[in-house]
Amino acid sequence: MADRLMRIGELADRTGLSLPTLRHYDETGLLSPSARTAGKFRLYSEADYEKLMVIRRMKPLGFSVEEMRALLVVVEGLRQPATPPGERARLRTTLREFLTAATERRDRLQRQLDRADEFIAVLRAEEQTSTAVAAAPPTSEDCGLPS
Repeated sequence: MADRLMRIGELADRTGLSLPTLRHYDETGLLSPSARTAGKFRLYSEADYEKLMVIRRMKPLGFSVEEMRALLVVVEGLRQPATPPGERARLRTTLREFLTAATERRDRLQRQLDRADEFIAVLRAEEQTSTAVAAAPPTSEDCGLPS
């Protein structure tokens, strides 16, 4: 059965990526559409969608376009049954390197999120303290009266 093709708008809706981002990926060669209509509209396959999801997941971890492109080559090579054993071993090594890098980057993001959570807790505590101070009745010192 032939792959159902989707236009760029449908792909954008499915992935949560913007049309300009998808066009940029096409222009830079990161992800080209599988086909085009007679009117030159981009048409994407399910395989294109899967590649795009890999790219989308790499973005928050700070991988460069070159790294994204390299990983797509690795994944494509590993999915091909005709890939020679020596090449397959090299691709698996590269895949493990990407896995290590992704794990390290995710751990770094988690530490940043933990610090952000601590900061938010401090701000919330400060907000509660300032609300409690504002709600307290003024003392004679607050009014400038001698005690």
